[in-house]
Amino acid sequence: MINTLLTAAAERILNKILSLEPSLLASLGKIQHQVLAVEIRDWQQTFAITFTGHSFMLFNNYQEHVDCHISASIETLSQLKDPSQLTRLIRQGELDLEGNLHLAQAYSQIFSELDIDWAEHLSTYFGDAAAQLLVQQLRNTKQRTVHLDDVLKTTTIGLFQDELKVTIHPIEMAQFKAHTRELKQHTAVLEQRINQLLAR
Repeated sequence: MINTLLTAAAERILNKILSLEPSLLASLGKIQHQVLAVEIRDWQQTFAITFTGHSFMLFNNYQEHVDCHISASIETLSQLKDPSQLTRLIRQGELDLEGNLHLAQAYSQIFSELDIDWAEHLSTYFGDAAAQLLVQQLRNTKQRTVHLDDVLKTTTIGLFQDELKVTIHPIEMAQFKAHTRELKQHTAVLEQRINQLLAR
């Protein structure tokens, strides 16, 4: 029930964005009626999106045929705001993709290029000066939030790796891999010698 309500709300928001940014219609026309399914691993839910030619349609727990299926965590999906990250995430195994890669790239590109002039739309409610001030304050808040998030991540990683010794440091991981490769080489040489002795 909650997922259905969230899906309906998300569909309404997407269509509102479409009305605010009509230039998207040209890009969306190329992927019209193609279905992109997104499986969110954290929630164990699959959502699907398609563009009908004039509006978006979203589906919850979609089980029908899709043109492209993506499976990833919320954190990984958030990185798709940068379309260039798609192939990297696939190579690293953080994102599974089946079907039409170009469809996933198209949606990623379309949403990354969104450039809605919020000040212009808000000015009808608050006036030009107040709308500009509000948008600027929101941008500043977003920048501060991103900065604080980076500081928190760096501090947490440092705490777990250096102070509490809970996680493996990247240098330690590299050394472990090097030792493992060396051990594998020695084992291969030893196995070859044993085989030579047995062959006599």
